[in-house]
Amino acid sequence: MSLTISHRTVGDVAILDLSGKITIGEGSVQLREAVKSLLENGNKNILLNLGDVSYVDSSGIGELVHSYTTVKNQQGQLKLLNLTKKIQDLLMITKLLTVFDTFDNEADAIASFS
Repeated sequence: MSLTISHRTVGDVAILDLSGKITIGEGSVQLREAVKSLLENGNKNILLNLGDVSYVDSSGIGELVHSYTTVKNQQGQLKLLNLTKKIQDLLMITKLLTVFDTFDNEADAIASFS
């Protein structure tokens, strides 16, 4: 199962709903292109909803970090929503849980951008 990405906007927050796997190759390229497109269109507040992501490999983790850095360099914010237990554990092991702002509730995540 590859990665599918749908985009919606709530207020001034662009939300990417991700479903599938963020892995080397197609999945990480799709995520990179989606974030790049949002930035090109002036979206600086980006929320990645990972609730339906079943698997992230090391390349996928690298892509999350790359996306975070790219957005931050454009004076934007990238935050994560609905981490699965697997992804949360992976971010904890890699000490990236301290880098990303993570949320279990979409309303709280959106409010955190203001």
